[in-house]
This record gives sequence, C-alpha cells and structure tokens, in this order.
Amino acid sequence: MKKRNETNKAIVVKDVYKRFKLVYDKPFTLKERLIFWKNTKVGYHEVLKGINLTINKGETVALVGVNGSGKSTLLKLMTKIIYPTTGEIKTYGKLTSLLELGAGFHQDFTGRENIYFNASIFGLTAAEIDKRVQDIIDFSELGDFIEAPVRTYSSGMYMRLAFSVAINVDAEILLIDEILAVGDKHFQDKCYAKLEELRNSGKTIVIVSHNTGAIEKLCDRAIWLYDGEIREDGPSKKVIKKYLEVCG
Repeated sequence: MKKRNETNKAIVVKDVYKRFKLVYDKPFTLKERLIFWKNTKVGYHEVLKGINLTINKGETVALVGVNGSGKSTLLKLMTKIIYPTTGEIKTYGKLTSLLELGAGFHQDFTGRENIYFNASIFGLTAAEIDKRVQDIIDFSELGDFIEAPVRTYSSGMYMRLAFSVAINVDAEILLIDEILAVGDKHFQDKCYAKLEELRNSGKTIVIVSHNTGAIEKLCDRAIWLYDGEIREDGPSKKVIKKYLEVCG
C-alpha cells in the first residue's frame, strides 16, 4: 500500500527550513581584512520555517504571497539549485524549470545553439532535440532571430526561447517562477494556453505568480506563504480570496 501511494506523489517537502548567512561590514581589500578582521558581523535570515507539503502528480499548484515570503526560495529548493538548511525535498519524475530569465543560456551562442545546449541540460539527446528543434523555434516565434546571439535578445525574447525549450523536453514536473510576467500579452496568453494543455495532459505544474486572475483560471490549488510559513493551502479561489483580503 505504501508503495502504491508513493507512485502518486510528484513533490514531497518535509519539515524544510532554509536560512541564509548574512555578512555585515565585510572587508574587501587585504588591508581592510588585516585591520578590521574582528569587525565582521555575521547574521542569519530564516526564509522558510518548517514547510510541509505534498504535491501529487497531475496537480497544478500556485505559490502566492508578498515579495520576500519564501516562494522563489521554495521553488529553487524543489529544483535542487539550493538545498535546505534542515529537512528534505523529494521529487518523483523528470523535472524542468523556468526560474531565472536566460539561466542556462550562453550569451555568445545563437538561439538555435542554445536550444541544443539548454535542452541537453534537461537530459535530451542530440537526436531527441533534432526532432523537437523546429517545434521549439515555431513556438518561440523568434523567426530569423533564432540565428542571432542571445546577448542581442530583449527580455521578452529570452522568455520566449526559455519557455519554448522548457515545454518541449517532455518533463513530468514543470516549475515556473514569475517568468511569464515578461513579454507581450499575445505570448503570455499563448503560454498560459500551453500550460492549460499540459495540465489537461496530466503534467504536474508549480507556478509562482502575482497574477491572481491567471492563477484562479489555471491552478486547482494554491499555497499562501507568509513570512516563511504556510498560512493557507487549498482550492485556488478560496486561498486567493483570503490572500487578497489580507494583502491585496
């Protein structure tokens, strides 16, 4: 029975704490280090405080909260970009993420070269990328710019390319952090339509966004983080209503 239940889980977060070390009055030059070495002050900022949650396969979940509440930190922990101070996070299935604009892109590579570079990071072989590269280019709508170095791209073009790669690696879990706030409305609408398609196909999606209207439409469930703790977890409309009453 335990094994059967385990197969339904996509992400399990168990008693997770995350704190960051803060260094005040840090000396930069060798002279400052020799003279002021006793003056360096160290502090800690606790971002997440005992987070426990389970996201099942096929769920579409929004993380909501004001800036600094711990949403992006939790998403980075799920991707294993960073690790908990204490506690553990387990993921079940192939995972892809869109956390920082252009992360994983090489500035001197063309858009096409970065498709191969970025998709290979997500675990695709060259042959698999060959089969998908035109779909990625078509979805991005970059046209001839796909042959230009990405250092020449605008933030919107970055988002187009990054999103197009991420949705075409056939991952079971997709994590997105506010990247869809970048770009024009036409492409944002196209992205949300694609996310609905992925949701309906049974993919697990976790998204951080301040667009509460889009969250209500896309997500079945919302988790409200407040000061590093889960304040509310439930149906998206119910959670967002409470969130807006307090923080809207």
